Amino acid sequence: MSASHILHRGRSVFSKLNKKYRLPVSSSTATSESTSSSSSICSYSTPSSSSASILTTASSTEATQNSILTAPAHQQQQQDPQEAARAQQFFELGQQLLFGRYGQSKDEAAAVEYYRMATQLGHLDAQGALAFCYEFGLGIQADFVEAERLYILAAEKNNGLALSRLAFLRKYGRPSVKIDRIESEYWQQKINQQGPAALTWLMEAASVDNHDCCQYALGVCYHDGVGVEKNPTEAFHWYLKSAEQGNARGQGILGYCYGEGFGVERDRQKAMYWYGIAAEQGDSVALYNIGYCYEDGLGVDRNPEEAVKWYRLSAELGNAFAQNSLGYCYEDGVGIEQNLELAAEWYTKSAEQGYPWAECNLGYCNQNGIGLPRDNAKGAYWYRKAALQGHARAQHNLGFCYQNGIGVAKDPVEAVKWYMKSAERGNIFAFHSLGYCYQNGIGVQQNLDEAVYWYYLSAEENHAPAQLSLGYCFRNGIGVPKEPKEAVKWFYRSAIQGNALAQNSLGFCYEEGLGVEKNREKAVFWYEKSAAQQNPWAQCNLGFCYANEIGVAQNYEMAVKYYSLAAAQNHARAQDKLGVCLQLGQGIAQDVKLAVRYFRLAAEQGHLAGQYHLANALEKGLGCEVHLEEASMWFERAAANGCRTSHERLQRLLARACLENGLESNYNGLFLGAIGHCAPAA
Repeated sequence: MSASHILHRGRSVFSKLNKKYRLPVSSSTATSESTSSSSSICSYSTPSSSSASILTTASSTEATQNSILTAPAHQQQQQDPQEAARAQQFFELGQQLLFGRYGQSKDEAAAVEYYRMATQLGHLDAQGALAFCYEFGLGIQADFVEAERLYILAAEKNNGLALSRLAFLRKYGRPSVKIDRIESEYWQQKINQQGPAALTWLMEAASVDNHDCCQYALGVCYHDGVGVEKNPTEAFHWYLKSAEQGNARGQGILGYCYGEGFGVERDRQKAMYWYGIAAEQGDSVALYNIGYCYEDGLGVDRNPEEAVKWYRLSAELGNAFAQNSLGYCYEDGVGIEQNLELAAEWYTKSAEQGYPWAECNLGYCNQNGIGLPRDNAKGAYWYRKAALQGHARAQHNLGFCYQNGIGVAKDPVEAVKWYMKSAERGNIFAFHSLGYCYQNGIGVQQNLDEAVYWYYLSAEENHAPAQLSLGYCFRNGIGVPKEPKEAVKWFYRSAIQGNALAQNSLGFCYEEGLGVEKNREKAVFWYEKSAAQQNPWAQCNLGFCYANEIGVAQNYEMAVKYYSLAAAQNHARAQDKLGVCLQLGQGIAQDVKLAVRYFRLAAEQGHLAGQYHLANALEKGLGCEVHLEEASMWFERAAANGCRTSHERLQRLLARACLENGLESNYNGLFLGAIGHCAPAA
């Protein structure tokens, strides 16, 4: 497969994914999980953390419509006709008093009591209305827990109002109401089966009675496509009506619309205006969104300290989104002194409310001992909680756990399953991890073409580790013909993003003239950048450049410095090179005993030159006692690895041993006695 073929295939890769995996057209159209980053495992790259995005009370993901009809909401259980009539009478009185219908003065408290009496007599719509009153504090102290309880009872009997509000509450949560996006999808599917008729109560109250809470709730339905077709313009229309009547939740979501350009032209100054009005009324969502604007400088000057202030106000009201963001600020020291224990504490508060980002972040903290004891099993537990809610990053991290047996039993097939789920949501880390699995046959049958395909998907989304992997494929002919120039292109794209391995690989290409004109000064430039990130390969290469006057003036002291840095990271080649410097006294005081120690460290890792140098020292007693039998063993290992010099030295050593023991031998037919067999020439 040529580079041009890969490019051509790349242009249509997402169409393939759409058909096979239902992927979005690009990561920018994926769910918010793929456009915001969070504490995470990033296979083959450095884990990172980030705060969540602006909180909306609606989502851009449309629910699947289903034409199957269920029983209408008004259908009542079999009951005494007289009792049913009384229930209906109580319900209608509640309606009149809540909305001021038929000339009645509004009396929300009395309306609640009539709804309660009707509910006790089994009136389903009254039960939904009573829950609505508890949610919005109409005629009674707001109580999200009681609202949730009543909504569930009514939703189980297909009450449209209850279905719509549960779809919302399970998706976004509220203090003491746990987020569960799988359950949210279930309730949304249920109401979508009924269609707009299920929202009759809301529509009438919003349009005829001009009720601000109902206008807000109806806007949410149009925002998310709950019971009606998704319609940003219609959502904005109802939010505006609600906000203009002073409804805090309507004002807050109106700010979101202006901030994101949802149903209206984007205007971040207006967004901050509406957030501010809602925040003055104590709306936790608006408080959170103001914090987010200050963190990212949206409509205001960026001010991390101010962001923390607003996040804290919202978090202390129980807002799960704000609790997660405050945890992030403590974790990374954004706008406040770093405190990992408090980070874990706030992540926990948010995660216990079911917020997927916090669940993922808490999983990462458990797995890496950030602010609490390391516990891989708990890490995997929280990743799974978020993954089951469709959180793309958590799905990838859970796959990584299964691939490597971190907190769960190692299961490559299960790893690929979760990588694929994450990839379906456009996660670029998952694209890369799938490429690695296909390249190495982990959990799937090895398929190098497919590996390149997934690497390309991720690389095109500017994922540095995938760009590095794709560069290796072109350099080494893995799944594509060898194309050094194409390899250099991808190494460069990864290197300029700061990927240390890519910087080292690019330096090597300049040193050797692979796919680019040889330029030893540029080679040193990229080796230095990589070495500064503590990459032992680059440190060793830079040491070699100083020792051999490659792109820099010869300087053995600098060579020893970089060899030592790499050797301390157990880099075998650097250990051998450092051993040579110690043996010869180049750039460092001569120390033949220490040289032998480094030769042995390199040799035991299978490094050919280290094996040869150790054998040479053992044969000649350089820094150690003469030990011919061990010397022959290391010469034999080096010879088996392709070292012709070691093969020749082994032959001479064996011949010497034969003569000293009075044994005859002939060339190519040495009698080896107890020393071993002679390795063939490389």
